[in-house]
Amino acid sequence: MTTINPDSIVDIAFQLRWKSEHATHTEGYAARGVNLWRDWLPDSVKHELLGKHSWENAAVYFTPGELFGKNGRPLQIDRRQFSLEPRTGRFYPKGRLSGLAGVFPQNIQPFRIVGLNNGRMSIDMNHPLAEKRLGLSMTIGEISSKENERGGTSVDWVGLLTEGPGMQARWQDAPTEFFSDTPFLRQDERKDGIFYEKPRLVHHLDLTARDMVADVYRRFVKDGMALLDLMSSWTSHLPEGVKPRIVSGLGMNQAELEQNPRLADFQVHDLNTDPRLPYADDSFDVVICTVSVEYLTRPFEVFQDVARTLKPGGIFVVTFSNRWFPPKVVRIWQELHEFERVGLVMEYFLQNGAFENLGTYSMRGLPRPDGDKYARELALSDPVYAVWGTRKN
Repeated sequence: MTTINPDSIVDIAFQLRWKSEHATHTEGYAARGVNLWRDWLPDSVKHELLGKHSWENAAVYFTPGELFGKNGRPLQIDRRQFSLEPRTGRFYPKGRLSGLAGVFPQNIQPFRIVGLNNGRMSIDMNHPLAEKRLGLSMTIGEISSKENERGGTSVDWVGLLTEGPGMQARWQDAPTEFFSDTPFLRQDERKDGIFYEKPRLVHHLDLTARDMVADVYRRFVKDGMALLDLMSSWTSHLPEGVKPRIVSGLGMNQAELEQNPRLADFQVHDLNTDPRLPYADDSFDVVICTVSVEYLTRPFEVFQDVARTLKPGGIFVVTFSNRWFPPKVVRIWQELHEFERVGLVMEYFLQNGAFENLGTYSMRGLPRPDGDKYARELALSDPVYAVWGTRKN
């Protein structure tokens, strides 16, 4: 049986777990072809991997500051050293700053604005996970031996795993300033019914990403449950083999909804015109919303009404990726880093006070399936992000 040694090439499924004030977080990354001799991994991770077999698990824990260094204090700078309109709690590329030692215009590493006062800005230049306790679990996949070592690039796999995670959490539990100005404006402000009048019987995610979405829903959707597919279409992305008692659909196009084999009933309804859901209180065990939350122009009202239609203890699960219809996506969504979008959806849950036990999940790095129409252009599957919360009793 092949075991991992210092010269092995290994496929590893990483999962990073951490907590913020209101949520638990799991970040997944599929690393293929990890070169134990050449690639960078922390010594503790390499030590834990050595001697392991395929499909075994390994785990390492990091104390706050261990992986990213000690968390320095926020810097105080002049507002004029920043080239954009500052928003407290938001992340921006360091290259937008001027007059700081070691910072160049090409620097895309994020920093966070954590305070504004009388023409001065407080900025946090540390990694957003720097103060978090981190648990890293690893599932070992295929193990092989390298044939020849003739140079090549060194991959920082933990750097890839942690590029973005942490940005979804609030700064010291203060709400992030996502909602200044006109965050919910869109390119096309015509009635949504006009845009969605023509059926679109196409998938908006590749097959691998759709399977990941179904796996997320598998955690929450059980046999015998009453489920609402919010902003539904011709497929509900539910896991095979799970049999809810009833699946209701609420969407924008009747022809699409009629094609959905999982729906027992459906209604055509524009949530941007009327955010109240046409269902009684305490109707559902689970509400799901798939790759659609970025189109909501009245999200706070919708999330409040989802809570009304959920039974106490019911779950609302929102999944999304990094693709959308440009004319109808809200402005703020396009301005944010992908992991800040996770934080935006968390704010939708937190603002109304109706939800608790929030969780988030991300999955990146999986190979794009053969035969996918974008396979020649994109090596990796669409990333999947999820946020969920439980209705308070």
